[in-house]
Amino acid sequence: MALKFRLGLADLASAYFACSPLQEAVLSLRMWTHPGHYPHGPAFEAMRPAFEALPAAPLLRALVAGNKYVPDFLTPRPRVPFPEFRAELAAVRAFEPALLRRELEQTFLPHDRELPPLLAERADRPQALIAELADALEAYWTRVLEPAWWPRARSVLHADIVHRSRVLAERGAAGLFADLDHLLHWADGVLTIDRAWGDGEVEVVVDRRGLTFLPTCFARGALTAIGPDLTPSITYLARGQANLTAAADPPPTDRAVEQLLGTPKARLLALLHEPTATTELARRLGVTPGAVSQHLAVLHATRLVTRARHGRLVLYARSPLADQLLGP
Repeated sequence: MALKFRLGLADLASAYFACSPLQEAVLSLRMWTHPGHYPHGPAFEAMRPAFEALPAAPLLRALVAGNKYVPDFLTPRPRVPFPEFRAELAAVRAFEPALLRRELEQTFLPHDRELPPLLAERADRPQALIAELADALEAYWTRVLEPAWWPRARSVLHADIVHRSRVLAERGAAGLFADLDHLLHWADGVLTIDRAWGDGEVEVVVDRRGLTFLPTCFARGALTAIGPDLTPSITYLARGQANLTAAADPPPTDRAVEQLLGTPKARLLALLHEPTATTELARRLGVTPGAVSQHLAVLHATRLVTRARHGRLVLYARSPLADQLLGP
């Protein structure tokens, strides 16, 4: 099936990227039902005791269909580029109860032919079920993802947005869409996403409703909403997934570079092949964020690193001058 987003000039001008912690929480539930499909197994195995200790763990697992789909209402499109988790969760809590059964049936019936028992037995009390699901997601976020996973994932997602912004500036919208995902195609004002389910073609006229692009750590290809309203948003796999499973030790550095800059600064530059946050750099170097910040300040003053603020996060990356210094 092909889904075609027809974009006017105003739609292109208002399209934006967003980083959704709620989406990542919901899509990460796939790690507990389809762990072999994603490369983050060791990290999630380390979090398994905390997840299994959640009273709502069985209910959370039930939200993932056999084909890995999840109900659309659990991943509302962010209204701002860098929303807070609990602000997004408030939109879930406010979901119209009368629409819940339709959402569940659209998710589970095409593939699984029935609702999961834990959801089916609660479906006749939709308002209570929505509240229970929101509470379960909040507990999952607070006790499992936020402490152990989110700091690293957030750095990867924000770094991806930095990269996309650079591609847009250098190559325009056509270059941006071509770089996002192999399932996306851009031609004559139409952005097409190829999907594995459904028949024929569906055209969505964005008509100034805005089109949002959301990087994620839990996808095998670009995807969008499965409901009939076809919310204008596209989720795609973020770059830099290896950074989530990379060893803490930084790559080796050239001895001459270490003699010139000092070992700490040389190791920092070696890590900055992708935009990275201070806290992640500190984790990989085994030092405090304050120590990293001091070295980054010197590297920035000497034009060896660049920095960009995204929401509350500041990301650092090697400059072209640093790339020349480090060599191939």
